[in-house]
Amino acid sequence: MLHPQAAKVIAATADDISVADARFDVVAERERVRKANLKQPREDVARVEDLDARGVRVRLYAAPDAHGVIVHAHGGGFVLNDIDVHDRIARMLANRSGATVISVDYRRPPEHPYPAAVDDMDAVVAWLAETDDPDVSGPIAVHGDSAGACLALVAALRHRERFAAQVLIYPFIDAARDATSYCADGVGFEPDEARWYWSAYAGGDQQRLHLLADPNFSPVDTDYAGLPPTLIATAEHDILRTEGEALAVAMEQAGVSVVATRYLGMIHGFWRFVDQFDASEVLMGQVVGFLREHGVGRGH
Repeated sequence: MLHPQAAKVIAATADDISVADARFDVVAERERVRKANLKQPREDVARVEDLDARGVRVRLYAAPDAHGVIVHAHGGGFVLNDIDVHDRIARMLANRSGATVISVDYRRPPEHPYPAAVDDMDAVVAWLAETDDPDVSGPIAVHGDSAGACLALVAALRHRERFAAQVLIYPFIDAARDATSYCADGVGFEPDEARWYWSAYAGGDQQRLHLLADPNFSPVDTDYAGLPPTLIATAEHDILRTEGEALAVAMEQAGVSVVATRYLGMIHGFWRFVDQFDASEVLMGQVVGFLREHGVGRGH
């Protein structure tokens, strides 16, 4: 059953133009969402600073006496959103966890298609190993939501010994799915929109087809052995639920320690919208507890 809070959001956004619609304006939508999010109330954090990580802009959020680092890749279908849009939730993550959050402003398509975002994540991982910033120390976790979860997973696959844990929130990882293979109970995020995002990320639909076997693009049906302990959170009424839960099974079969939780009644995107969804704070608490269990963060 769809949660009443989710039903309210679905009703409020029913007239929004789909990204798959020819009238959709990527640049205008990016700016609209950025401005809307910058108007939201946000928590104070002991230190917030934009830094250059080997040419990649990152925003550092450090809690007092921070222990450990959380590398965060934002969602938005690879195309939308940025570190300003995720500023509020990144502040909450830093304060709740007692860790330093590094939010990555990776390059986005259509201006910068694959592998630009993957390269940017690699650059940030390299920077973490060489920086002498006092707030960047201790165990490192990688964290992402939706398309950001794909980038987080790819970073973990490419740097298997680097991370103490990873958190994947409703991961968007399978570029080969057709409309009939998505979760049938999904609402609010449509299969044609998912295909549009993958095509944009690849640099065109023909290029998407060419890249399907590349685990750095679409990290499914690959070798997950050696990945760090992983938390996967899915939403009951998200078309991506089935691929997130299949990922959890595949990881477990590969010997990875996995915790997978389905949030009943929820829809894609609920984690970031703290005012609309009570479950957002619940998921934040689960994430923080999981990360602390693996040495990232400090209890209060």
